[in-house]
Amino acid sequence: MSSRFSVDGALRRRILEKALLARFVDETLLELFAAGQLHGTVHTCIGQEMSGLISEFLRPTDTIFSNHRCHGHFLWRTGDAPGLIAELMGRQAGVCGGIGGSQHLYKGGFYSNGIQGGIAPVAAGLALAHKLRGSGNISVVYLGDGTLGEGVVYETFNLAAKWDLPLLLVLEDNKYAQSTAQHETLAGEICSRPAAFGIETIKANTWNWESLYAVAGALIEQLRQDSRPRFLYIETYRLKAHSKGDDTRSREIVEPFERRDPLNRFLGTLNDHEREWVDELRARVAQAVQSAQASPPAVLPELSVPGAGDPPQWRRAQLPGRRRGATALNECLRELMGEHPEIQLLGEDVLSPYGGAFKATKDLSDLFAGRVRNTPISEACIVGVGAGLGLMGYRPIVEIMFGDFVGLAFDQIVNHAAKFHQMYNQQVVSNLIIRTPMGGGRGYGPTHSQTLDRHFFGVPGLRVLAVNHLLDPARVYRPLLETSSGPTLVIENKRLYGSHLLAECPAGFQVDYSSETFPSVWIRPEAPRTDLTLLGYGGTSELLLEACELLFAEHDLIAQVLAVMQVYPFSIDPLLEALRCAPRLLIVEEGQGFAGFGAEVLAQIAEAPALRALQVRRLYPPAHCVPASGGLEKQMLPSVAAIAHAAVAMSGSR
Repeated sequence: MSSRFSVDGALRRRILEKALLARFVDETLLELFAAGQLHGTVHTCIGQEMSGLISEFLRPTDTIFSNHRCHGHFLWRTGDAPGLIAELMGRQAGVCGGIGGSQHLYKGGFYSNGIQGGIAPVAAGLALAHKLRGSGNISVVYLGDGTLGEGVVYETFNLAAKWDLPLLLVLEDNKYAQSTAQHETLAGEICSRPAAFGIETIKANTWNWESLYAVAGALIEQLRQDSRPRFLYIETYRLKAHSKGDDTRSREIVEPFERRDPLNRFLGTLNDHEREWVDELRARVAQAVQSAQASPPAVLPELSVPGAGDPPQWRRAQLPGRRRGATALNECLRELMGEHPEIQLLGEDVLSPYGGAFKATKDLSDLFAGRVRNTPISEACIVGVGAGLGLMGYRPIVEIMFGDFVGLAFDQIVNHAAKFHQMYNQQVVSNLIIRTPMGGGRGYGPTHSQTLDRHFFGVPGLRVLAVNHLLDPARVYRPLLETSSGPTLVIENKRLYGSHLLAECPAGFQVDYSSETFPSVWIRPEAPRTDLTLLGYGGTSELLLEACELLFAEHDLIAQVLAVMQVYPFSIDPLLEALRCAPRLLIVEEGQGFAGFGAEVLAQIAEAPALRALQVRRLYPPAHCVPASGGLEKQMLPSVAAIAHAAVAMSGSR
């Protein structure tokens, strides 16, 4: 053991003070909960405090990601007992304004989230950001032994090892996953798991914390030197319940560990001098409680309301010009990557010569070496890495090869990327773009042809956009990259890759864009009357325009088209002027109708007094998986003929 990492004198006292502060705060939180002064849950780290001493070797510019049992890690890193206690008491002085509570804390490069395992790829993204900047900083992520059941952890092991990320994975083995003993659920040996990915592992424990200190110091020193991931296994024991008072273990099991606990042993042999500063620590915690109690109750911050403010102006459109959709998208990405060096593009098979399944990233890796990365088939991991990059100020664009695969990344989108800004009380933002093809029409069958965007409608903090053939892709991506937009899911209908953008205005119509950041398109007839409105988004834009022309030519029906780009958050208000122009509205969508986009449009129309006389109908596929057979697929998905038939039925015979 190097003498550089020996513990004596002032250092010993500093370590004990930090560990005891965590102990006293958690004991106080349990007392406050029992007294009815806390709401929700409390996950204490009593017995595990010494694992936090890793922070002794961290720079202020390093980053830490922790989990649901994060109080000790937070206090070792920040020392902010008043902010932590106020957070759990639901006060404005809380580090996240009372929004995050026990499990979701943020302060100065410390992040925690209560979802098991999901934090690992985000921490890897932070590590990648450190490596890209060449700062010598590292990222640390705390995991529990129960978390080893989560697949995304192993995705992170693989990617961190392959990319040589400066990531320290700290595994706290406290023997239980909530109330379930480790031997009931965990197969094999823990350290063999990271070792299988070529990650160096080393063991320590919290009872011999002086040795843990030396091990951690040497490990972090090596990690900074070679920028390769390390795995630190810390054996420890949780002395209290998983949460509050839900402990099912017998006293016979816990008591030996209570006697072995280094803080209990220290507190049982205090001399007068030690008793004095221990009492000062307890007084410090009591003062933190008083400070929290004096703070006003937490209040929800104001959030922007979609559609609020001045009504949008409709302006004559500058049409995108006749180009294949995939070509236009590739040119857009090429131009934007040239303008914004902070863009990092990640995805499966995105490098040259392949250039992505639909060639959207063709040649980009040749033009921007080191900024386009082929990833493993690990959708959850690469979205998490993207979220971590976004937290560090990069502009990550993550390509999911098929929209059907976003289900594999659902947790990373919903419980991580979309949550950070709001649950950390608007102190951080992750400007992550996830772009993915969706929809049928290409014969790819039930698991490669779905329209799954509805599963992301209503997720706080997430935006969902849909590309259509009436707008240049730059109208989607440029605002995302030039504003602090937060996480966004961009849907690119697969049929649009091979078709052409609109080159000229249809005869007898004019094309207008709304003045919104992500504009809607209004194709309006130059006629004294309009019989109905055809409304849709994404790949339906082509169908709506063709149906509009067919209805006039064959049925003497004059229709207008509304194509929406921002499908969530969505407000009907910007479309009121257009919708008032016709007595009927046909909403067309490629995904399922139940609880879909059309259902939300109908709900908002019902709440809009100016539209209550509007006759509305929806057209959507039957509740069946998308078939691979070309004939069956055509029968199922919306078509020009089906749209025209529905429109004629709404309007009566002519």
